[in-house]
Amino acid sequence: MNEAVGEKATESGTNNTSGEAPHDVLVVVSKLKSYIKAKSGMNTSDGIIEVLSDHLRKIADQAMESARSDGRKTVLDRDIRPIT
Repeated sequence: MNEAVGEKATESGTNNTSGEAPHDVLVVVSKLKSYIKAKSGMNTSDGIIEVLSDHLRKIADQAMESARSDGRKTVLDRDIRPIT
């Protein structure tokens, strides 16, 4: 995975109002790899990036639904469900 792609991924979908969500990488790859290396001394497979992005999409979808059900157009921190 090209680290530069991960760092710029969110830029392409910032003003999308058509309802079609971009299927970009949602994490800064270099930052994630640095975090895992610093925390555990482990390397990070490029395969984790798409899986993690898919998880983030699901979390964001749930948060958007929570905001929508509260009649808001802004997703707030309280819309994110705790990790179990």
